[in-house]
Amino acid sequence: MTGAAPRWYTRLSSGREGRSTERGKRLFERWKTDYDFRTLVNGAVSAAVTAAFAVYNGFLGVHHASLWHGTICVYYLILLVLRGAAVLLAGRASLRGDAEETGRVKYLVLAVLLLLLNVSLIVPISLMIRQERPVGMTIIPAIAVAAYTTYKIVMASVNLKKGRASGSGFVRLLRATGFIDALVSVLTLQNTLICAVSGSGSDVLRPLTIATSTAVWAAVMALAAAVVAGGVRETQGGK
Repeated sequence: MTGAAPRWYTRLSSGREGRSTERGKRLFERWKTDYDFRTLVNGAVSAAVTAAFAVYNGFLGVHHASLWHGTICVYYLILLVLRGAAVLLAGRASLRGDAEETGRVKYLVLAVLLLLLNVSLIVPISLMIRQERPVGMTIIPAIAVAAYTTYKIVMASVNLKKGRASGSGFVRLLRATGFIDALVSVLTLQNTLICAVSGSGSDVLRPLTIATSTAVWAAVMALAAAVVAGGVRETQGGK
């Protein structure tokens, strides 16, 4: 039998579409006005991107027996666990309405994991200093990456400052993690530009690489230590 759909089906479909539209509008409005909610949504997107990077570098590490890709895959895997766990725990705490009274120990565990993330950077940074990181990028694409990295570090800096005012420790942890990831991007970008301009075997700019790598690693360790210290204070304050 053909013809127009029954009226009850039309009304039901229209009702579902209307509710979906309203729900979407409410979520979008909340995303625009609620900083913590926006951080969690963006954190979930970042976690998905991090997972893709981990898989990509893991594949290259196995396929080419590359120490660089293998160790940077470990970095991305730890970063993925950090972001994913922070988003899930913050979301659950927010739904229960007890974000300030529960999850302090879990936050402290994630903060310590942030220190482990920085330890995982030791081998990749040493490979960059020794100019043993594989680079297959010419100067033009490198400049395009530089523009994106500049935007990334600026936004990460702004969000890190805003995140300090948040009442959620998980939101502050996500913003600190994003800033650390941006600093690592700056470091790898510098190495890419040096290799693209002067060649992967050149030692001319090695002192610059050593200085900036040491400074960036010290900065991310200091930030991670501050996050851990904050977690310890909150955990002790909640007892």
